[in-house]
Amino acid sequence: MPSMPSLRPTRRPSASAPARIPIPIARAIVDCAVYVDGERLPGKFTHSAALAEVRARGKGFAWVGLHAPDEYQMGSVAEVFGLHELTVEDAVHAHQRPKLELYDDLLFLVLRTVNYVEHESINTANEVVETGEIMIFVGADFVVTVRHGEHSGLAGVRALMEANPSRLALGPWAVLHAISDHVVDQYLAVTESVEKDVDLMEEEVFSPRTRVAIEQIYLLKREIVELRKSVNPLASPLQRLSQDATTGVPKEVRRYLRDVQDHHTIVAERIADFDEVLSTLVEAALAKVAVQQNTDMRKISAWVAIAAVPTMIAGIYGMNFDHMPELRWSFGYYLVVGVIVTVCTGLFVTFRRNHWL
Repeated sequence: MPSMPSLRPTRRPSASAPARIPIPIARAIVDCAVYVDGERLPGKFTHSAALAEVRARGKGFAWVGLHAPDEYQMGSVAEVFGLHELTVEDAVHAHQRPKLELYDDLLFLVLRTVNYVEHESINTANEVVETGEIMIFVGADFVVTVRHGEHSGLAGVRALMEANPSRLALGPWAVLHAISDHVVDQYLAVTESVEKDVDLMEEEVFSPRTRVAIEQIYLLKREIVELRKSVNPLASPLQRLSQDATTGVPKEVRRYLRDVQDHHTIVAERIADFDEVLSTLVEAALAKVAVQQNTDMRKISAWVAIAAVPTMIAGIYGMNFDHMPELRWSFGYYLVVGVIVTVCTGLFVTFRRNHWL
């Protein structure tokens, strides 16, 4: 494969600023191996030595895994493997939507990874889902993976692949399938955990005599939106990989990718259900608040009505007119107090029967 010009920065540092010392590429490489007939060759390889070994043998492929490389490190890898400069820029800066791009005989796939953040209570959690990224460069005799995020490790995927030489013998495309399958399986695990949070929130909202902060429902809904943005855009790349022969994916691998696509569809449907349920919970919580406010207003109104009776009577007899009924009667005070108590008691009993108190 023809190599492209070096992507290393060519701008010279100013005389007043010290030159930046490049960080060695070895610090970004997590693992680098050569696989021939599904078996990993012994020994350690640099990324350039791995590709040279493959092309000297005329068979097999190299798998280079990197974690959060900078421009210099990614430029060094791009120079050796002939990666397109646009994909290199995406791999360095990350924050990409899931997508699939073809550059001649190079395939570039972006996957968003998700991880469930454990928390004691959904009512106090500030974060439920965290995201990361995996970029996969697939060529005829190599695969380069670039990870961003601490939860997106691929050591387990590599170990499983090495334990199954017949799968590795299918070449770099088998690695692409294995990583895609791992990411989508993680989607399934995360949605199962999020479903428990949604169920707990639903139970809280519809439980009597409980007050749920609507802000927490919105927070969970925001996390669902983040999850949807990470998962849903992958549908189109998976469909293309599993059905379009022009991508270069072998027929045998496309069969496996169709299974990944089916799992992804299940995840997307779950997320849509979560979003719908949370929208309903927001409406239910608002209705519950309105009902509670109405109940409180009825209680306040009932007590105001009861308090109005002695206030009214005391107001009448406090006008200090010379000629008022029973004003100088010996039992007038006791009669007024009795009337007040009787009327207030009657109102209290009436309101209590009508569930206003």
